[in-house]
Amino acid sequence: MSAQHENGPREHPHRKLERRFGLFAIVSTVAISIGGIVEITPMFSAKTGPQPLPGVTPYTALEVAGRDIYIREGCYLCHSQMVRPMRAELQRYGEWSRAGEYAYDRPFQLGSRRTGPDLMRVGGKYPDAWHFEHMRDPRSTSPGSIMPRYPWLLEHRYHAAAVYASVRALQKAGVPYMEVTPENVARSAAGQARAIVASLASMQIATEPDREIVALIAYLQRLGQDGKRALAARPAAGATP
Repeated sequence: MSAQHENGPREHPHRKLERRFGLFAIVSTVAISIGGIVEITPMFSAKTGPQPLPGVTPYTALEVAGRDIYIREGCYLCHSQMVRPMRAELQRYGEWSRAGEYAYDRPFQLGSRRTGPDLMRVGGKYPDAWHFEHMRDPRSTSPGSIMPRYPWLLEHRYHAAAVYASVRALQKAGVPYMEVTPENVARSAAGQARAIVASLASMQIATEPDREIVALIAYLQRLGQDGKRALAARPAAGATP
């Protein structure tokens, strides 16, 4: 009879390690730390992300406010912002998305679900009044829509201090904003908001410049606009420079 049968089955080395709880905890911590460092370090060591397409610029202060509202309300859970390079996508949404279009997005809103349509190219597709009514009651503009209503956006106000904090945070994250002061941010947001309010008034819709719906409209109307202009300006394939 062999020694293995005389002394019983040979114990695997990792069983011995598992019984030594202190050593096992140390080894596990070291292994997890090494894996974490390998994953996380490139995020902080990379000096540049995707290079912006020519003409792609950071969001304005009001658009930043609208983007914060968009994220707060969970719009990204049903709407993606990335057109894939497939025929059906191109026919419905337009040009497929390029990395350079997202250079100033913090964080990206690429999304993974489409309970609603992709919004990457929604900017300029509808007038301001359409977005106002769509948020008030989606069925008024899109019969059969399952999107919930957002009537509080028509009443709630965005606050200049919060907008300044968001713009300042984006600047610290590397977005090239210049002369970020509370006064400049408030002035920029108010000027763009007044233009949207005037646009709505031309369609007999009355609202105030500091309403959240105005900021959200500003953000939605910006989506894809820079990218569309940049892609339209590309030289045609085979053209002589």
